[in-house]
Amino acid sequence: SSSSSSSSSGGGGASRAPDTSLFVPVPLKPGLGGAAEEDVGAELTRPLDKGEVLKNLNKFYKRKEIQRLGAENGLDARLFHQAFISFRKYIMESSSVSADLHIILNDICCDAGKYLECHVDDLFPFFLRHAKQIFPMLDCMDDLRKISDLRLPPNWYPDARAIQRKIIFHAGPTNSGKTYHAIQRFLSAKSGIYCGPLKLLAHEIFQKSNDANVPCDLVTGEERVFASEDARQALHVACTIEMCSTNTPYEVAVIDEIQMIRDPARGWAWTRALLGLCAEEIHVCGEPAAIDLVTELMYTTGEEVEVRNYKRLTPLTVLDYALESLDNLRPGDCIVCFSKNDIYSVSRQIEARGLECAVIYGSLPPGTKLEQAKKFNDPDDPCKILVATDAIGMGLNLCIRRIIFNSIVKPTVNEKGEKEIDSITTSQALQIAGRAGRFGSSFKQGEVTTMHRDDLVQLKEILSEAVPPVKAAGLHPTPEQIEMFAYHLPDATLSNLIDIFVSLSQVDGMYFVCNIDDFKFLADMIQHIPLNLRSRYVFCTAPLNRKEPFVCTTLLKFARQFSRNEPLTFDWLCRHIKWPLAAPKNIKELVHLEAVHDVFDLYLWLSYRFMDMFPDAVLVRDIQKKLDDIIQIGVCNITKLIRASQSAAAPASAEAVSEDFPLSGTKKDAKVISDRHSAASTEALSIAVEAAGLRRAKNLRPSRFGTRQEDLKSYGRGSLANRLLREGLLTQEMLRQLESEWQDQHRNGRSGFGSKRDDQHSSKETRKKRK
Repeated sequence: SSSSSSSSSGGGGASRAPDTSLFVPVPLKPGLGGAAEEDVGAELTRPLDKGEVLKNLNKFYKRKEIQRLGAENGLDARLFHQAFISFRKYIMESSSVSADLHIILNDICCDAGKYLECHVDDLFPFFLRHAKQIFPMLDCMDDLRKISDLRLPPNWYPDARAIQRKIIFHAGPTNSGKTYHAIQRFLSAKSGIYCGPLKLLAHEIFQKSNDANVPCDLVTGEERVFASEDARQALHVACTIEMCSTNTPYEVAVIDEIQMIRDPARGWAWTRALLGLCAEEIHVCGEPAAIDLVTELMYTTGEEVEVRNYKRLTPLTVLDYALESLDNLRPGDCIVCFSKNDIYSVSRQIEARGLECAVIYGSLPPGTKLEQAKKFNDPDDPCKILVATDAIGMGLNLCIRRIIFNSIVKPTVNEKGEKEIDSITTSQALQIAGRAGRFGSSFKQGEVTTMHRDDLVQLKEILSEAVPPVKAAGLHPTPEQIEMFAYHLPDATLSNLIDIFVSLSQVDGMYFVCNIDDFKFLADMIQHIPLNLRSRYVFCTAPLNRKEPFVCTTLLKFARQFSRNEPLTFDWLCRHIKWPLAAPKNIKELVHLEAVHDVFDLYLWLSYRFMDMFPDAVLVRDIQKKLDDIIQIGVCNITKLIRASQSAAAPASAEAVSEDFPLSGTKKDAKVISDRHSAASTEALSIAVEAAGLRRAKNLRPSRFGTRQEDLKSYGRGSLANRLLREGLLTQEMLRQLESEWQDQHRNGRSGFGSKRDDQHSSKETRKKRK
């Protein structure tokens, strides 16, 4: 709690009990004899009777008084039990124990104990000594609590506290000019730093600044670009927020998208920038939902916040009708999908109608995204439709007339790291919808609608709700804190250190500790490789997508070679990725090229942290540019790649559909189906079924919209098949083939595309089958 004193002592009310399930015992080898120690104990008394010793040790364990003493010394029931098992094993398997323990055990076991008033309780000091050897954290719990005390984060930045900073909050929706005004002040200042969430945004400000004759450097995790040819630092810098310096003084700092301070994984970077930047003026841009938290945080630093509110510069209209068919597309339309498979499916259907479309999704390289945006924006290019994920929500300037939500449910990952499918939030919907009718584009007003009629009511409701206020700011343990932890717990793994740190950490009510799952995943992956702690920590903070096996195995190879002190050369990397690479012939190959691009990013990121070991950054950057061009060719021909993938994987697709066709409408089922759709099998029908499954999952969860039972019934098999036929996703021939496959599989003739009763029956069949 925030009221408790900052010098939290181990036994005080301020500190919560540690999660002792995280305490991993250090293995102790039993004494194997041969030392003089053995002779002393045995000479002074006699050899131990192990049978008697075991009896007395078990008596010691059962004593309530001993358990109470253990608890007073930090041994809860779990640790007491583990420590006793280890203590007993140590004594029973040792051919010799220390002389003092040998004498006590002998006195307890033999009759002399009666006269010497020797009791099993006298073993407690020896037991506690052993417990502290296998659980070293017991001896330094106060120190560990102090190190992991994350209260009062403003005090971590003495340079920023030494100056009186002026905080200006530019609050407003997308396309309100809030960032524009902050950037104007940045450009007019003698020195400045821009901190953004994406490489694309940092790059845009870098470009804009240099075009305005204000020399500006670019700093991202993978790149350093100097404005001057002699590589002297400019007075202005545009960077990704994780890379900002908290000890360089500036006149003006701009922190973009401040609402991301609540982000479960990256929020700590915004907290660090807001509390730690040494600038006379801090210009913060973002949603009004973050005003109260920023004001409260600045109150703790004694700094006032001036709020400037902005309204949207062009009108945005939510239409009263859905698109319903891709035949109704118009130039300037952008269809927003929340999965890559939907992107593939929709772009294929658009091309089938003789229209050209641009494609943008998150895992594309920045260069390819910019090229696709340029193609879509160019009035002379025949490409007038954009198909994109929510990656367009920030970082790209696009001339969109109308945003069309293909679906309003999005797969997300909750705090526990579990996948969920849920309606998009008001904040996400506003961010995406706001991209329509950008100020200064050829469209003077924006429009927003949905692909399907039944989603439109819900979208209107989502957009009309107030964005909930941002409640807390993210924090993350620093390398120094982890190093101090490791000093006290030298035998713990890095993953275990982080777990213990988070379990002991205390935060004020305005803060939360960010999700460390990605860090722990990498820590566990490279645990067996011998690295010093600082290097290990750096490898674990590498920005990579852990769902990409090729990138993960590459990091493992990097770490292994690094540990052998062998530099990772350009030739080595080319052999590993099999460079040169050809243009992709199908979706699977395109996905692999995107992973190789991420490997280059990983190499460049590591090259700035270990220059000697990753020496060929210049050469790697050159081939990364070539790879970007190859990926662009693939994306331009994406519909051809989809067709190639479909013909190669048609049998697998049919099987996937037939097995999971009676969608029971649960989150789990939607996930099962989406997991089956690898990049290689993107059959249009299976994707449509997946989309329908997601939508049904959304409608069947007890939602804020209070979906009625009769509405749910309309999602029966018949309506889905009809809609797929109507939208050209399904032909009568495919329908007949699916029906016959379905009947073959179930052999009871009741699982066709008929009534709602059949639908319920087939759902039961599937559930039985899964059991």
